[in-house]
Amino acid sequence: MPFKKIDISSFELNPFKRIGEEWFLLSAGKENDFNTMTAAWGGMGVMWNRNVFTAVIRPSRHTFKFMEENNKFSACFFGNSNRDDLKYCGSHSGRNEDKISHTSLNPVFIDGVPAFEEAKTIFICKKIYRGEIDENSFIDNSLFEYYKSDTFHVVFIGEILEILEKE
Repeated sequence: MPFKKIDISSFELNPFKRIGEEWFLLSAGKENDFNTMTAAWGGMGVMWNRNVFTAVIRPSRHTFKFMEENNKFSACFFGNSNRDDLKYCGSHSGRNEDKISHTSLNPVFIDGVPAFEEAKTIFICKKIYRGEIDENSFIDNSLFEYYKSDTFHVVFIGEILEILEKE
């Protein structure tokens, strides 16, 4: 595989650009049964003295089932090189079709975790926390606009086990 493991203490990226502007694919499952979704919300940092990646998913998303049933997940970043693929994965459900077959993406499995060969950066994470966003916990009620037509997100915090970059 053309990826090299990166020492997390020397890893640098702009999360606002990488997550919010370039997006990422969040994937979970096993080799014979997995799903991925495009995400533009999340975070990374340190929590409980661990390096973590935070993903938020609505229970209505097909990937949610895979996040619930598996202990590990990946977050794959591509830059703008696979923008059309990420748009497709974000607008089609794996519940209804094999959406990966409609993209130029090639799944790879790293320690049993689904990821993509075309990614520039891959985070492999182990779930350490799951919590539900609760409407009673909002301080800024203007954020309810994100929940007019769908359910509240579930938060998954994963300990970053490794970061891989394209060689």
